Amino acid sequence: MRADPDRIVVCAGFLGGLGVLADLLRRRGARSVAVESYGLPHHRRLLRRAGCDTPPLPFDDRGTRPFDDAATARAVLLTPSHQFPLGLPLHPERRTALIDWARRTGGLVLEDDYDGEFRYDRQPVGALQGLDPDRVVYLGTASKSLAPGLRLGWLVLPPSLVEEVMDGMAGRTPGVLDQLTLAEFLGSGAYDRHVRAARLRYRRRRDALVAALAERAPDVRVTGIAAGLHAVLQLPPGTEQQAVRAAAWHGLAVHGLSTFRHPDAAVSPLDALVVGYGTPPDHAWAGALDALCRALP
Repeated sequence: MRADPDRIVVCAGFLGGLGVLADLLRRRGARSVAVESYGLPHHRRLLRRAGCDTPPLPFDDRGTRPFDDAATARAVLLTPSHQFPLGLPLHPERRTALIDWARRTGGLVLEDDYDGEFRYDRQPVGALQGLDPDRVVYLGTASKSLAPGLRLGWLVLPPSLVEEVMDGMAGRTPGVLDQLTLAEFLGSGAYDRHVRAARLRYRRRRDALVAALAERAPDVRVTGIAAGLHAVLQLPPGTEQQAVRAAAWHGLAVHGLSTFRHPDAAVSPLDALVVGYGTPPDHAWAGALDALCRALP
């Protein structure tokens, strides 16, 4: 990344930053922000409340496909390092094509790096922002590395947006005490030590999940596990809702992949579960894993 301090704005978590950016885009005349075919529904709702349509971008095994010349969106929101929830990194050719689109049209790329601290089986994927800091807004957050309840995030902005974003931040910043505490955590080196320990703990959980499924549910394919805190469990056709209900009966909160599918996305439906492995406390992890295996079809 290229992140001069004058370009960094602290915001109230990812949603706080996205809300400020959505208002800015709408003031500048944007009527749509393109999004991925799979993603968090409340991100789409926030953009729509700001007055922006959310057309879905095509998706395949190389990740999100960039715009064609007929696209009318002025901006795009995506998770290029670890697509949520499917887990694919955006293919290098697609990354280049996306930046080319932004330069050619004057568009803006909103890069959601929601779990950049947790990479296991590959080298870290470089931030898209490093390819063109004048056309990409990087959105980072402490929600995965520390806790969602902190509501601490940051925007790395093109210089042309800094002043307008700062004006839009009035009354929408996190508490000063939280910011100073995080600054001390970073400056002392304690944050780095915490992330290294958490990465090891979560990798062990992921490995235990994969091993348990290989032994007890060999027909279930596990994907999206090279990074992050969740896995995608691909199921036989027509069994997703049955598995979600069975998991709930066993006391587990998991989501069907269909929950994240854009209603207008032109992709073939895939039956799968999205399973987070970061939440259960250590003493409950073995029991949660056993319950998951018993819930699968």
